[in-house]
Amino acid sequence: MRTKCLLLTLTLIALSIGQSNAKDEQLNIFTWAGYVSDDIRTGFEEEFGVDVIVDTYASNEDLLAKLQAGATGYDVIMPSDYMVSILIKLDLLAELDRGAIPNFQNVSPLFLGKYFDAENRYSVPYTFGTAGIAYDSAVVQPAPDSWNVLWDETYANQFSMLDDQRETLGVALKLLGYSLNTTDAKELQAAKEKLIVQKPLVKQYKSEAEELLLAGDVVMAHCWSGDAFRAAETRTTIRYVIPKEGSSQFIDAVCIPKAAPHQRLAAQFINYLLRPEINAKITVFTKYGTCVPAAKEHLPASLREHQFIYPPKEVLASLEWLIDPGDFTRHYNRAWEEIKAR
Repeated sequence: MRTKCLLLTLTLIALSIGQSNAKDEQLNIFTWAGYVSDDIRTGFEEEFGVDVIVDTYASNEDLLAKLQAGATGYDVIMPSDYMVSILIKLDLLAELDRGAIPNFQNVSPLFLGKYFDAENRYSVPYTFGTAGIAYDSAVVQPAPDSWNVLWDETYANQFSMLDDQRETLGVALKLLGYSLNTTDAKELQAAKEKLIVQKPLVKQYKSEAEELLLAGDVVMAHCWSGDAFRAAETRTTIRYVIPKEGSSQFIDAVCIPKAAPHQRLAAQFINYLLRPEINAKITVFTKYGTCVPAAKEHLPASLREHQFIYPPKEVLASLEWLIDPGDFTRHYNRAWEEIKAR
């Protein structure tokens, strides 16, 4: 009888341990749509014997709202640069254990020590890119070179804008000759009014511009560069331009939330992403630039030398980083709410 009881007890303990391990064998990622390929996901699953679940958001503000609402199940997130600085300020990120991420040494110094995380204590660069205009060259003629085309009634109901308050307000700010990061209430008011004038012409505010372009729902899209280049692979008449007034540039980072349940596994995933051959797959899939120089050896020439993935110096000079405006954020929030409410 005692033997049976002992066996039953050991069986229950084994089941309990198995259930505990099963929970540890799942990595939960919260990221942008089109940022983690099935190839990368399944590769990590097979090598490390875990399940990888990917959930997506449409903007940095969506990510922030989810975390502030108490979401605790995510192990890996991929905020843009300015949002990293906000998350650090709000104490929502875990400090990275560099010892668990030896491949951090593969990252180019060009992408380290930036304003949003000067010592890279909380973030690892994932990709970099720009915002601009994707357009169907078979329809949109002449080729646009200015943000003004997005106020041209010729294309009414034929273009989309990013569903992203900083980027879309940034378009109007740049067109008016102001900084993307203005903290001048009058300048922001002027940008808001310009977007309100534009709104009847806009078919949709949507961050996943690739879908709209491929479906033929729009002939132009204010979008991030990777979306344009992915769409161009299928619809070869699609082109991309960074308007002459300038635009935004960004680094999207990989971070571990402070409340992440599987931080050790998250660090393993980050280390996996920084292998040159794996990092190259990120660029092939997302069409954003790699931050790992050795990854370029694994890329086709068309991606190594792409003029908009790696813009020339004169274009780079016209780009700004989006920076956390601090307390002035409430003015951006209000302006965006008023635009969307019209």
